[in-house]
Amino acid sequence: MNKKKKIISVVGARPNFMKLAPIEREFRKHKHLFTHIILHTGQHYDYRLSQVFFKDLDMPKPAIYLGAGSGSHAEQTARIMEGFEKVVLKEKPDMVIVFGDVNSTIACSLVCSKIHHNGGTIPVAHVESGLRSFDITMPEEVNRIVTDSLSSLLFVTEKAGVANLKNEGVSKSRIFLTGDTMIDSLVHYKQKIGRSSILKKLALKENSYILATIHRPVNVDNKKSLTQIISIFEELSKLSLKYDEALKLVLPIHPRTLKMAESFGLLKRFSAIKNLQLIEPAGYLDFIRLLSGCKFVLTDSGGIQEEATFLRIPCLTLRESFERPETLEIGTNTLCGLDKGLILAKAGEIYKGKYKKGRVPSLMDGKASKRIVNAVKSFF
Repeated sequence: MNKKKKIISVVGARPNFMKLAPIEREFRKHKHLFTHIILHTGQHYDYRLSQVFFKDLDMPKPAIYLGAGSGSHAEQTARIMEGFEKVVLKEKPDMVIVFGDVNSTIACSLVCSKIHHNGGTIPVAHVESGLRSFDITMPEEVNRIVTDSLSSLLFVTEKAGVANLKNEGVSKSRIFLTGDTMIDSLVHYKQKIGRSSILKKLALKENSYILATIHRPVNVDNKKSLTQIISIFEELSKLSLKYDEALKLVLPIHPRTLKMAESFGLLKRFSAIKNLQLIEPAGYLDFIRLLSGCKFVLTDSGGIQEEATFLRIPCLTLRESFERPETLEIGTNTLCGLDKGLILAKAGEIYKGKYKKGRVPSLMDGKASKRIVNAVKSFF
């Protein structure tokens, strides 16, 4: 490298922060080679879903904040593109790193593909490339496919992602099997997570509660689906009481879930579930502590499937499609959709100690960020 390269890393939603933190730490080790700038699009602007994570993850505050806010997919994507284009024209980065599958990811990738700088378009590096649910009705699936098609470097978390990209005709030279940087965060903050006082604060004991998270539009924006989820919680509460009178169901309620439950008139039904403990969204350290201490987790989150597999926590996923096959084939995850019978059957297996134990995939070793930064160095 003849001169320092300017890299802009784009984050906008909560899962992106855990993926960025170890990469940011790795770039700090190479200050003589890179100027690394963090840009926050403001896609998630709630303090509990955004700023608190920068504090928990010891990350510097973003140098640039776009303040995109919420809105329809088109509105949000357009606002991010408009704001990011101005940044790119001013900063003239040598590379932009995007994460995951949110609107910020596709918006910034599109901007880079249309601006010419130093004789070509701005290279995009996509962290968490190649994941496919094969459900094109999911906005995230569209974001993944388009971002991967525009990216120069594709950093893949598991072997299935490599196969997906090759099947789509992506050149082998652009694909790097690195593992998941979210697991790097888990490894790095293990001691700090252990010092969290969230269990004491909520009067919880190890292995004495079920953790639940729901936020995906397909589950919470539809009254029928949200009603079914509440019904599942009601039956799980009855089942858990059968095995342990003290067992609780803990739900850190996402702002979107709370809003939709109120608009559908379902909040009272939520609150009436025996042993259900509704809490505010937790920060990173507190949430991982909750996850590591639960009997099992019920979720529609993609990242939690990975984290639960690494922590060896049984995971029942409330989705019909998935993009992380290793968590099913090797790990602790079971894809349940909203099939109440299947969920109750798997919960019964967990209570009886008959649920699969799962293994930790080989690339969940805490070194993904090092592989990624080495690939960026090689690119230049």
